[in-house]
Amino acid sequence: MAVSGKRILTVDGEVSLPVLKALGSETRLLILSLLSHNVMNLAELTAALGLPHATVSFNLKHLEEAGLLHVQTVPGTRGTQKLISKRYDELHVRLPGSVAEAAPDVVAVSMPIGNYRFAQVVPTCGLAGDFQFIGTLDDPRSFFEPEHVFAQLLWFRSGFVEYAFPNNLPFGAFATELALSMELCSEAPQYDPEWPSDVTVWINDVEIGTWTCPGDFGGKRGRLTPQWWPDDQTMYGLLKRWRVTGEGTSVDDERVSDVTLGDLGLEGQHHVAVRIGVREDARHVGGLNLFGRRCGNHAQDLLMQVRYEFSQDTKPYRVK
Repeated sequence: MAVSGKRILTVDGEVSLPVLKALGSETRLLILSLLSHNVMNLAELTAALGLPHATVSFNLKHLEEAGLLHVQTVPGTRGTQKLISKRYDELHVRLPGSVAEAAPDVVAVSMPIGNYRFAQVVPTCGLAGDFQFIGTLDDPRSFFEPEHVFAQLLWFRSGFVEYAFPNNLPFGAFATELALSMELCSEAPQYDPEWPSDVTVWINDVEIGTWTCPGDFGGKRGRLTPQWWPDDQTMYGLLKRWRVTGEGTSVDDERVSDVTLGDLGLEGQHHVAVRIGVREDARHVGGLNLFGRRCGNHAQDLLMQVRYEFSQDTKPYRVK
């Protein structure tokens, strides 16, 4: 059985560790090479490698746990057999963290959605990574599992997740605009495109505004939806942009509140606290799905961009 088509796995920072460890073996690299153009069963791989059955099974287990192999049990001539195929053709490793824009007067930070510092959620709730669920479904305690930092999708009925963005404003600068963008949708059973939810954002404990999401979107797979994700569940969201200026706050250029940059107290703070959630007393308590850069339709995490200026009597600090 032949396989074709370029399939690319992109991993960030610590998420890449189990994948890179799995590749640290000549035997495993040879297995991947043998599976480049064909699906094979265990007996065929053992014969091709000329190694004991137990050795081949041991190395297959490491590759499967790293998400690099797809193993399918099918009927055989005697009982069942496992067909083994390679899930990806290329591996791209990217380092997470701060990303400065080309514009000299803008600082930007990309924050993985799983890297929240605190969560308070109400079921239905859960987290999913690149290859499996994280923790137990509908158990808020799972949001405190160490693996939550690897989440590519998280969801809850009501409550919030809170992030601490580094405040990268240059010394002597003041903010003139703060923008926060994310891919999100409501949280319905399975999915429902007509399931409104009032999503609220707070910055430094100041409620900047609420946007009503029209629904929870499924029915077709998102451009970045992991292969293992069930077909009858949420697949993608909408990319929305909150923007705070000296005049007020808007969502996609539609004004939502009178909160201004001066209300946020950005200057002099080491971090910017960003809370995203659904209030229990909201008109539409329809939950929230938040997507990472490897899930949904948009290849980005939470992105905060701050535009700044220097006062006339303050010179930028520069390292000679």
